Amino acid sequence: MIFLTRKSLKAVGIALVAVGLNLANADMSVAQSLLYPGIQKNVTKVSARDKGLAEFYAERRFKPIWVGQQNASRRNAFIKVLRNAGDHGLPVSRYDPKGLQNALRTARSPDQRGAAEILASLTMIKYARDVSSGVLNPSSVDPEIAVTTRKLGSKGLLTNFTKSSPKAYLERLSPRNSEYVKLLEERKRLMKSMRGAETPDVPLATIKPGISAKNVKLMRRKLSALGYGNLGGSSTYDAKLVKVVKKFQKDRGLGADGVVGPATIKAMNFGPKSQMTKVLVNLERQRWMNFARGTRHVSVNLPDYSVSMIDNGKVTFKSRTVIGQTKDDFRTPEFYDKMTHMVINPTWNVPKSIAVKEYVPIILKDRNFLSKRNMVMVNASGNAVRPSLGELAKYNKDNFKTFPYFIKQRPDPANALGLVKFMFPNKFNIYLHDTPSKPLFNKEVRAFSHGCVRVHQPFDFAYKLLEKQSSNPEAMFKKLLDTKEEKFVNLKKSVPVYITYRTVYFDGGDRPIYRSDIYGRDAKVYNALKRAGVSLGSS
Repeated sequence: MIFLTRKSLKAVGIALVAVGLNLANADMSVAQSLLYPGIQKNVTKVSARDKGLAEFYAERRFKPIWVGQQNASRRNAFIKVLRNAGDHGLPVSRYDPKGLQNALRTARSPDQRGAAEILASLTMIKYARDVSSGVLNPSSVDPEIAVTTRKLGSKGLLTNFTKSSPKAYLERLSPRNSEYVKLLEERKRLMKSMRGAETPDVPLATIKPGISAKNVKLMRRKLSALGYGNLGGSSTYDAKLVKVVKKFQKDRGLGADGVVGPATIKAMNFGPKSQMTKVLVNLERQRWMNFARGTRHVSVNLPDYSVSMIDNGKVTFKSRTVIGQTKDDFRTPEFYDKMTHMVINPTWNVPKSIAVKEYVPIILKDRNFLSKRNMVMVNASGNAVRPSLGELAKYNKDNFKTFPYFIKQRPDPANALGLVKFMFPNKFNIYLHDTPSKPLFNKEVRAFSHGCVRVHQPFDFAYKLLEKQSSNPEAMFKKLLDTKEEKFVNLKKSVPVYITYRTVYFDGGDRPIYRSDIYGRDAKVYNALKRAGVSLGSS
């Protein structure tokens, strides 16, 4: 309790009246801070670590938004949302709704009320940021996830919340895109499946169309449990079931030939619990990307081995890709940047790591290796050089950064970059490009590059990019290509590029498409979510 002397009351122009404090002649900020001393005290405690929160309350003269009967509907709506945070794959324990409700309900003294008020606001800030931009710091989970999330500011968040319907505002915090909404629905479906009896696995034995066997019955049960309809109990692998299997194979990124081999069976046996881990991880990924991506942007989905052009929310171009190998230093990172130009008939400036680790050992055995590949070694001045074998032998994987020369591959159909590359300058030196190694695009698993993303249909991709600045993009492109000289084409408007890692997505449809965790990043993200308190059965 605070005691005021007559002298102090006079100094701030406050007069005691029968009904309480008369503020007519008082400085409002001083008077109201005296009205809510517990809130002011607790704001002071956290002001150093959350200036936005402190500014919010200072501008309100420390008037509460949680405690007091007038705020009952707001706090009740918030507590309810916290209890249901698991519906978004969030860690309910992180927000402790029961503890917060108890603190708000039992607060009596000014200090208790102030502590409960600030606890509620801090919890609100934590929840709002988690549901809108993710629980985790992506790069802390894996440095190769070089994604920067966009966190809501405390002051703006609390201000907008107080000006809105609590329920409506809280609902708007999560991503509103269709992918996120459909992932939530898939999570609900998997919750039901996890509560039911586990469907027996299909044994690892090849099942071909036309045969009759017990394994076919098990396959029908598996596919039904995975959401492919009621497929009955026949033991014959008939034409109708073949169509379903082909659809399943396509959804899983497998060769859709209808032959159920080991890869298809393993995908079928990938049950609801395993699927749930992917859904939870991909909900988090969607939260990381909860921002406007531009009316036109490029999206690379690494586990799907694909690149898409998105115009006004619709896929207007899609192509297969080859991505970085799974070993260290070659995995393609996740990041965002802007495509600014393309290079037609590009020169390949071989990275020093590749030059020394891969090409120098070959040159030591075959002095004509570079000339056979239309390559040249140059010094820092750009002059062609031919170092002795003894000098080249000094360099290896341990000192490749000190290699004083550069290897370039001239424009050529056999150039490692093919005939066009698409540039979005970034610290990783990653870009999209053509390739002469076309047969690799026919493989199911396409992780073969040194990190850059190879595009199966690079010319069509180029035409799509140029359609905004040319009435005949194909003719424009081919005219430059026919020069057989390196040509730079600037995009009049840069295009955002998102290198993503979505292992569950919908691609405009209603059925989830699952992909393998090629780089092991799902496992890292899920383990980090578990440490934060997320569980498979949160509901």
